[in-house]
Order: sequence, then C-alpha cells, then structure tokens
Amino acid sequence: MDQMLKRLAGNEYYCFLDGFSGYFQIPIDPKDQEKTTFTCPYGTFAYKRMPFGLCNAPGTFQRCMMAIVHDMKEQTIEEFDFKVIDTKGAENYAADHLSRFENPYENIFDPKEINETFPLESLNTITHQDPSTLWFADFANYHMGKFIIKGMTTQQKQKFFKDARHYFWDDPYLFRTCPDQIIRRCVAGKEAIDILNAYHSGPTGGYYGANYTAKKVFDSGFYWPTIYKDAFELVKRCDSCQRQDKISQKDEMPHNSIQVCQIFDVWGIDFMGLFPSSKGNKYILVAVDYFSKWVEAKALPTNGARVVVKFLKSLFSRFGTPKAIISDRGTHFCNDQFARVMSKYGVTNRLSTAYHPQTSGQVEVTNRGLKRILERTVGENRALWNDKLEDALWVFRTAIKTHVVCTPYRLVYGKACHLPLELEHKAFWALKHANFDLKTAGDHRKLQLNELSELLDQAYENSLIYKERTKKLHDAKIKNAFSMSVIKCCSSTPDLRFSRDYSQVIEVFLCWNFCPVSKIFISFDRF
Repeated sequence: MDQMLKRLAGNEYYCFLDGFSGYFQIPIDPKDQEKTTFTCPYGTFAYKRMPFGLCNAPGTFQRCMMAIVHDMKEQTIEEFDFKVIDTKGAENYAADHLSRFENPYENIFDPKEINETFPLESLNTITHQDPSTLWFADFANYHMGKFIIKGMTTQQKQKFFKDARHYFWDDPYLFRTCPDQIIRRCVAGKEAIDILNAYHSGPTGGYYGANYTAKKVFDSGFYWPTIYKDAFELVKRCDSCQRQDKISQKDEMPHNSIQVCQIFDVWGIDFMGLFPSSKGNKYILVAVDYFSKWVEAKALPTNGARVVVKFLKSLFSRFGTPKAIISDRGTHFCNDQFARVMSKYGVTNRLSTAYHPQTSGQVEVTNRGLKRILERTVGENRALWNDKLEDALWVFRTAIKTHVVCTPYRLVYGKACHLPLELEHKAFWALKHANFDLKTAGDHRKLQLNELSELLDQAYENSLIYKERTKKLHDAKIKNAFSMSVIKCCSSTPDLRFSRDYSQVIEVFLCWNFCPVSKIFISFDRF
C-alpha cells in the first residue's frame, strides 16, 4: 500500500479494477478437498473453495463464468484481453515518444500473440531494480506466488532455487532455516537497524563489539545477510564505543591457559572498586565460573572478609561446592576467616602471583567487561551504577562467548534466554513455541535437557581448541622476549655470575638441568 501511494502521489485520478471478490468463490466437492491438502508450520490443511494455481482452476473458472454470463455475451458484455501498467507521468511521455518511432524490424519478425497470464499474487511483487527493495523480496515473491524475476541465466536460476529451499512463507512473515537448523525471521530496512541498535545499545545490549552483537541477534531468531557488515558499521559510528573503548596490552609472557572440565568446578573471585557511592554501595564483588563463564556479582558497601564469606556461602548454596577458587592476594581473601570457610567446605584457594594478575585473568576480563557496560549505560550520573548492575549481568549472561561458542545462560539452563525484544519483533519461538500445550511444552523441555550433556561436551572442545589457537597466535607475536643460552657449566665454584647486569630487565627466568655447586655463564640476546 505504501508503494502504491508513493507511485500514485500527485495524480488527479486513479482508476482500478477490483478482481479479488472473484477469487475463492467456487466450492470444492468434499470428496475432492483432500486433493488440495498442503502443509505448513501450523499443521496440515485443505481448501474448501477452489484456489487459483491448480492446473484445472482456469478452466473451471471459465466454465463457471460462461454459465453465468453466456446470455449477456455480445449483448451487454464485450470480451477482450487487456494489461494495466502503472507508470509515472515522465515515463508515460517517454513511452509515447518512443512509440512514434518507425520500427525497422517490423516486417522481419513474425508478430506473436502475448499469452502470458499473471495471477493476483504477482500484483504484490516489487521491481528488483528498485534500491528500496527488500533483500528477501525475490524469495517472498517465489514462495507467496511462485513468481521469479525474468532475465535470469541458468546458473542464476539454479542458485536461486538452491537458496529458496531454505526459506518458507508464513503470512505475513518470511522465515529462513539456517545451517544450525534454527528457524529465524527475515528482517530488513529500518526494522533490522532498530533490532541491531537495541541489541547493541539497548537495556540488554551492553555495547559489545560487532561480532558479539551480530551473534546475539542471530541467537534471538532474526536474520539478514549483511548483519555482520551492518554491526561493524554501527559499532564504528557508536559515540560511546569510540570514547570508552580501550586498547588491550599484549602479554609479554607466553600463554598458559587453565582448562576446566566440569561446570562450576572452578570459580574466579575479585573485587571491583572503589566506585562513587550508589545507595550506600561502593564495591562490586564478582565471581565467574571458568567453564561456562557464568557471572555472579553483588554490590557491597565494604570489601572486608565478612562480606566475602557471606557471598561465598550464598554462591555454594546455589551452585554447589567447587573444587577450587582462584583469587588475588588481597587482605579480604588472605585471612583466617576466609581460610576457615575454605577448609570447612573442602575448597582449595589458589592465589595469583603478586603483581601478575594473569593467573586470575578470567575474572579480570569479566571485571573489565562489566565496568565497560556500566560506563556506557550509566551515562553522566555515575551514582546510578547500582541500579544498572542487574541489567549488566543479564547482558553478560546472554552474550555468546567466543571460547565456548555459546551463551553462559544456555550452558547452565540448557535453553536460550528469551529477551523482551524477541516478543516485540515476533521471533519464531514467540509465534509458535509460546502456544504449545502443556504436554508438548514438557516434551520439548525434556529434549532440551537431554541435549544439555552434548552441549557441555561441545563447549569443552570449543574452549580447548580456542585456547590452543590463541596460545599459538599470541606466542608467535611476542617481540620483547629474551633468549637465554647456557654457554657452559663449570664445576668447583659456588658463586653465580652473569656476563652483564640484567637485574633491571629480567624478573623471572627458567633454568633447565641446573647443576648444584657449579658456575654458569648465561648470555641474554634480545630478538
């Protein structure tokens, strides 16, 4: 309708022929109705009245019309074929001018009668050359009215039909079955940009990067082919991202990752703060599971040992007793009260090396992510960070993590977290799964729980592959490392001498096959 109004704007008169009332008028014999059966996501249905598109529909319709108007033919009714083409005024002038030219090929080619027919559904099609055309217009036209654009080569037709198999029309939406066998709704134009903006800078956005934002849109049940490109352009134009983003420094030491096999076996814990007072709270105590990346955080007025113990008891009662907890050497973690709780529950407390937070790198990365989300969502009033903490945790738990290629929420609960935006824009699950009866919903939930074990195994493999790949890439780019070559080892002297004084440069180095009571000459060469 919007396109018709745009094309007809400025015209004084508009004449049209209403042919819709002539459709679906001829009843089908009840014994033959099963021949029109078709399937769709709702179930199996059959027509009660004759639809157009069947091989015998035109003939049946013609016989019906002849039976009605046979006595009026050539008296009050004139039979003729016509075609209505709606064009703008400037295009009419050009067509009229071209029609007055002499056709040099008029006597060469034999005139042929135009016998093509266009069903009513073709009136809904959009020209492919229009820059405002939706990217899925061709697929929608094909599934809605079996209409494809002309002028396609054989290779183009083969590719078109190959791609069209992954789409299906459920009025008024077009859906696509993606390679992961998840059905997503096709969106375009302003709606796609609104969805992308909501998942990037909305309440459940968190101002993530382009890849995270695009994956979150995919995980919510929406699809369009340029989503990664659009997400990259959106992040590039985002003022908050450009102002708040920080360049991470490369570690000078080789990677030595921690691989955890079971969920909730190892937790990292750390404090964030001191922040501006918000409802009396100045600190955030953060705990993150090393396997699923599930984050727990609580705003606290102090950072003493008592609040840490209370937080851990609440954590153990919800997720079970872990095997180990990794923390730094702060006084709130290294004290008698904390040690007694660890001993009572049989939990090992692993401490990171002083001035080397890489040991507890997982919780440090989580702190950085939470702080980045709070900085971009709070705005100028920094005292509101306490109200935004729960939203930041929601964002963190529903974001796809690169290590496991899954969201922490799905690894913990065995199902995707449904967000309000999916209901607003009518994702596939909101249209279909929300209407399940109790038995179907129960069976569907049991299937999700059965798939949870396989999902955890796949997450472990993905994490292992990712850490091996990142270690290889990181270690290959280390430029400031030192090579230590043992020149020779001489006995009979207890002292240790270096060829030069590298005490200001070298902090930690390893010696292989160290011989006691010997003299070692070590040379350091910078790459």
